Amino acid sequence: MYAIIQTGGKQYKVAEGDKIFVEKLNAEPGSIVTINEVLAVVKDGSIKAGNPYVEGAKVNLKVVRHGKGRKIIVFKYKPKKNYRRKYGHRQPFTEVIVEKIEA
Repeated sequence: MYAIIQTGGKQYKVAEGDKIFVEKLNAEPGSIVTINEVLAVVKDGSIKAGNPYVEGAKVNLKVVRHGKGRKIIVFKYKPKKNYRRKYGHRQPFTEVIVEKIEA
């Protein structure tokens, strides 16, 4: 059994016990977060697709930790004008484990 969920503007295919990295959630580590934006659920070969979401379906996620991704270097310049800017960005994320899929 697996589900397609939407969180942080992205879609993820998840099954029970999966560990995934999602955009940062406002939740404490160790807490349970419920995702109601379930786009599809596949159980025993039967597909239940939503329009846009599946009615009554939800996925419980357990927050493991928060962190930052690898640094991305951004370098901007304009030729012949002596304009150079270099800075980095680290995208925050939340690591979660899929506890239960309810459909």
